[in-house]
Amino acid sequence: NKRLVTKGTLGTALDPLRTIQNCKTIPLEKMKLAIFAALVSAAAAFTAPQAVKQSTALNADAGRREFFGTAAAAAIGAFGVAAPASAVVDYEALAYLGGSNVVDLNNANVRVYLKMPGMYPTVAGKIVSNGPYASVADVYKIKGLTEAEKEVLKKYESRFAAFTPSPDYVIDRINNGLYR
Repeated sequence: NKRLVTKGTLGTALDPLRTIQNCKTIPLEKMKLAIFAALVSAAAAFTAPQAVKQSTALNADAGRREFFGTAAAAAIGAFGVAAPASAVVDYEALAYLGGSNVVDLNNANVRVYLKMPGMYPTVAGKIVSNGPYASVADVYKIKGLTEAEKEVLKKYESRFAAFTPSPDYVIDRINNGLYR
């Protein structure tokens, strides 16, 4: 017989025929495979672990001197090759990014216009979204400006300047990442 009865409902001694009829059968080949897999996994549990090749300097048998020597060489290699930072330290229009009464239209963040009632957020958003400007007069050429918005611009026109756009500051005009 190629089938083996493996599971079913347990009957009583009085009803053995019903027990045999309700049992499900599993092919003998699948049963052999399951037994073989169980035997292999049990045998693997009792085998000696294989030797692992040591590959890092952080093993317990590595000396402190060897570790620090390797770490120092890595640090010298990493920092000795690094290029110096080329950040602009003295930007000529730094004071006009919000630290004075005059605001640079090309580089100032949208929040700088909070100091000017009527500018923030609508007019200020249009200014920072539509730059760069060659002159202060170019701000009036923004498409979609209403007459009321132009009057607000005219009110603060003496407090505007148009410096050359600096990539370090233009990128932060709309969102500088500072939140209250």
